[in-house]
Amino acid sequence: MDQIHRIRELYYQQGMNMAEIAKQMHCDWRTVRKYLDQEDFSPKQPKPASEEVHTSKLDPYKPKIDEWLRNDKKAPRKQRHTAKRIYDRLKNETEGFSVSYRLVATYVKAKKKELNLNRCDGFIPLVHPPGPAQADFGEADFYEHGQLHHKGKYLVLSFPYSNGGYLQLNYGENLECLLEGLKAMFEYIGGVPPEIWFDNTKTIVTKVIKGGERKLNSRFIQFAEHYRFKAVFMNPASGNEWKRGIQGRLPEE
Repeated sequence: MDQIHRIRELYYQQGMNMAEIAKQMHCDWRTVRKYLDQEDFSPKQPKPASEEVHTSKLDPYKPKIDEWLRNDKKAPRKQRHTAKRIYDRLKNETEGFSVSYRLVATYVKAKKKELNLNRCDGFIPLVHPPGPAQADFGEADFYEHGQLHHKGKYLVLSFPYSNGGYLQLNYGENLECLLEGLKAMFEYIGGVPPEIWFDNTKTIVTKVIKGGERKLNSRFIQFAEHYRFKAVFMNPASGNEWKRGIQGRLPEE
């Protein structure tokens, strides 16, 4: 889902063509076209438990590779393991090692991306152009059919450029409330903001990784792809940075 999200972001938001995306994502242009044409992002049905689980010849060595790469996070950049160095160490230090270099390189590339070993941080200014919005939950007392709801939940979608906003009352602050509230407001205003800022609520962000990366709830990614908006997240413990317009710490491509 992360690969699909990145391909669609490069095409719809950054204006890259399919050939450029295929080159950057190291995949065939037909794969790019397949994901750009995809309309249904509903979860796939789980496979029966009786189906055979695919195993890889590299599985026994993955814990050792992971250990080396985690240690690399503390090492100077020029001293970190390359895929070739890991392959050579496994060959020289492990008896009976017979895995191809390509398999090792593919796994190392994915693991480095997961551990954020190939990225560095940059600084860009935050601005308030027309269109982008900010979504956040809040608490308020409200009456429903004469009954007081103390510290009831609400979702607000605000537009800093115009200082306008919309509000949806909820009974909770979970993912279902977030998605239903956004859907209702999109339908009411007759459109979708191209970019929406969120804080690091656990309903969306399942994990904040050192370096600025975030692991997102897959249902939220599907929702964002369906409505084609870009989700942007504030730095942890910096919920006021949107209002202040300070420079935000974002991952550099």
